[in-house]
Amino acid sequence: MASIRRTLSPAYHHRSYQNGAGFSSPSHKFLPNGNSKHSSSRHLPLLFTAVNLVYRKGWRRSLCWCLFFFLIGFVFGITLFGNMDTDIRAKDFAFPELKPPHVDLRLDDQIVTSVSLGIHTRLQEPKEVDDLIGPPLKQLIVVTPTYNRGFQAYFLNRLGQVLRLVKPPLVWIVVEEKVASFETAEILRRTGVMYRHVVCTRSPSEPKDRGVHQRNAALEHIERHKVDGIVFFADDDNVYTVELFESLRTIRRFGTWPVAMLAPSRNKAILEGPVCNGSQVIGWHTNEKSKRLRRFHVDMSGFAFNSSILWDPKRWGRPYSNPIRQLDTVKEGFQETTFIEQVVEDESQMEGILPGCSRIMNWHLHLDTSNLIYPKGWLLEKNLEITLAIK
Repeated sequence: MASIRRTLSPAYHHRSYQNGAGFSSPSHKFLPNGNSKHSSSRHLPLLFTAVNLVYRKGWRRSLCWCLFFFLIGFVFGITLFGNMDTDIRAKDFAFPELKPPHVDLRLDDQIVTSVSLGIHTRLQEPKEVDDLIGPPLKQLIVVTPTYNRGFQAYFLNRLGQVLRLVKPPLVWIVVEEKVASFETAEILRRTGVMYRHVVCTRSPSEPKDRGVHQRNAALEHIERHKVDGIVFFADDDNVYTVELFESLRTIRRFGTWPVAMLAPSRNKAILEGPVCNGSQVIGWHTNEKSKRLRRFHVDMSGFAFNSSILWDPKRWGRPYSNPIRQLDTVKEGFQETTFIEQVVEDESQMEGILPGCSRIMNWHLHLDTSNLIYPKGWLLEKNLEITLAIK
């Protein structure tokens, strides 16, 4: 069978198709212009030739257009981004390295002496409180014998108000004879001072021995309960300063100081107590000829001692362990010196309170209230505070 081969005319490129669409050679539409890259002009002619060959087959027209636009996008993608820097280094995607600031720790130039944490404001406040508090204070053991007489309530209230001003710890041992009265207990409760109400059951043979037995009852109480502190005999009719009680806490074993008192004639004041060189006792003040035979010229309220001497004699090197008590067998005025001779051997074991013993911190007035009679109208059946409240 003979075959006829028809050549394509040049007009074929401009003829119409059945669907009304026209096809024209894409060579003059898709060729790159003069401003395009040289690489794109080199690839496009080959691309168009391949498309024309596939398009002539007729049935693969749709696939041809898909491939055509895909290749066009691919070529333009290479053309536009071909000149960009493609050198991607690892440092472009690495996280920044965190390093502490540089600190110069050369030992030749600087020496670190302290470290501040930035919270010193809160930590300095307790330090200031600690400076105010200081070391713990020694306990004071104040022994006061008392009995029923005129001005007893006044004396106890006055002494109680002075003790109330003294810094604790302080215990006030008040000793009564035969029985603890309700009135005395009420006065002690109102003072606000820590106290112990002790009763002396021993009856004195003479009035002068009343105080001796009451003080011995307090000494027995301290020795039995081993109360630790500085013991001071404070009669209720004497006058004391707060400075005296604060100074007692400096005593290690035995301390003494001068006491001012009225002379028997009541027209002058006399001084009784130690003569000191600093805190060393070197002599004694005395004005009464009848008492010059005493070993130590001290008033009963002119000395104080450590309570452990009573219940721990080995600590102080005492050669005997007999109880230390005041004696009622000696003449009046010699109770002080005989008692001190049991506590210390000589002045070398004593301490003068305050430098030079030059301050008078208590007075012994020797007030006689045995014959005191209340004037008419002075004795009230009700408490004075309740009477004033009713009025």
